Amino acid sequence: MRVSKLLADYLIALFILCSLGFVLPRLLPGDPFLAIYGEEALLQMTPELKAEIYRRFALDQSWAEQFSAYIGSLLQADLGWSYFFNAPVVKVMVGFLPWTILLAGASLLLSSVGGFVLGLESGSRKGSRWDKGLFAGLMLIGGVPDFFVGALLLLSFAVSWPLFPLGGAVTVYGGLSGLAWGLDVLRHLMLPLASLVLARMTTMYLLCRNSAAGLLRAPFLRTARSKGCDESAIRYRHLGRSVLLPAATSTGLHLSHLFAGILMIEVVFGYPGMGTLLQRALAARDYPLLQGILLLSSVTVLVVNFLAELLYPILDPRVKTVCISNTEKG
Repeated sequence: MRVSKLLADYLIALFILCSLGFVLPRLLPGDPFLAIYGEEALLQMTPELKAEIYRRFALDQSWAEQFSAYIGSLLQADLGWSYFFNAPVVKVMVGFLPWTILLAGASLLLSSVGGFVLGLESGSRKGSRWDKGLFAGLMLIGGVPDFFVGALLLLSFAVSWPLFPLGGAVTVYGGLSGLAWGLDVLRHLMLPLASLVLARMTTMYLLCRNSAAGLLRAPFLRTARSKGCDESAIRYRHLGRSVLLPAATSTGLHLSHLFAGILMIEVVFGYPGMGTLLQRALAARDYPLLQGILLLSSVTVLVVNFLAELLYPILDPRVKTVCISNTEKG
């Protein structure tokens, strides 16, 4: 019953987000025709040809007709045709998506694990020099926007000290393969990844630190100490398990903010991911491509949050008990 209700709620949310993804690109100023072909095309193109292009791109239809066609295409797993790239939206996105998955997956994993471990260590030693220094440092970094952190790292480690490439995902015309290609990808990934991890770790750190600090005097920790458990075992096996539930919640909520940061970071570093693709789609007023990018982002965030909610009862059985009692009362 709980899973069915959750699924229904998320499907409603998905429909709302799909509607917003359809409307918002069309609120942008400008004409897709002029954005793609330029004003010079008006001088050389006949009215008949212009009308044919508008008809081909469905720009001559009303919003209601376009929305109906958009929903119908989605039900057939068809995201439409990109004006700018003159190719199916799915094919265009597949060329950029793997780089964003690599960057997003690595940054989400490192920021979540790093914030969890540092928050647990800091919260269990609240008031110590370690806690104060770590708290001050992460608060300072966390208060700076992602793109500014990226710009600083770019100027420091790619311009002043050229240890890493200025941009891109691989060395163009490098002719690399195998391990050499993998190491080259890693070198290009380091700066954008470091920017995201440094800027996004603070939220997880603060949540885990405060949760751990609030449980230091909990009875189950005193019982574990009285049984002679090792302090590291108490910290990670007992205290860490109690902090795991809010950490999982934060990871799900963190993903939506992470997408916004990735889009900016990819533009700063010229990284060929969905952020760069979104920038091109915005410049060209490519409605189908914009709709596809927004839909993919929405579905990803919804799926991750849905899975996080399903994991709550596994991580903490008390959540399952509360849900069952509320269902029985209802």
